[in-house]
Amino acid sequence: MRPFALFVAAGLLCGTCVAAPAATFQIDPAHTSAEFAVRHLMVSKVRGQLGKVTGTVDVDEADPTKSSVEATIDVTGINTREPKRDEHLKSPDFFDVTKYPTITFKSKKITKLGDGRFQMTGDLTIHGVTKEVALDVEGSPIPFKDPMGHMKLGGSATTRLNRKDFGILWNKSLDGGGVVVSDDVDVTIDIELVKMGAS
Repeated sequence: MRPFALFVAAGLLCGTCVAAPAATFQIDPAHTSAEFAVRHLMVSKVRGQLGKVTGTVDVDEADPTKSSVEATIDVTGINTREPKRDEHLKSPDFFDVTKYPTITFKSKKITKLGDGRFQMTGDLTIHGVTKEVALDVEGSPIPFKDPMGHMKLGGSATTRLNRKDFGILWNKSLDGGGVVVSDDVDVTIDIELVKMGAS
């Protein structure tokens, strides 16, 4: 949950950049979101935001596969637009945010799949459990200057997680078969980055 990033995501990686020194970009929390979707009662999907996303991305424009990402999601800010559900998700039944207030991601490998498309593999930590996951990444091809003179990059990353892999086990069986909440969770991270120390 590119948290997520998730979580987190190197949507900035480019395949057509001119060779240049590696540069550090910072995730812009005001223009970045980590969203999830999970099936409820076997008939519909509930969607929500995981919380504020922060972190840095070191971009190697000469070879984007040598870039790296570190990101953190403040899961205490989870929001599904239903306060009672949000409180349940924050409880020990799910994220247990008192003990585990953040989700973190640290990239380990980036593979180019095509023009503007990459797969990023890294360590994702949720609920105190760390697992290696792969994210599909799409990003803008080159940095651009915004109206304020800041250099920006952006993109999106997606993945599907099994929440049980991270020790989030709560569920209830339905009388007619099935369960209240699916194990699979789809995560989408839309990210905007700003180059540090540049204007």
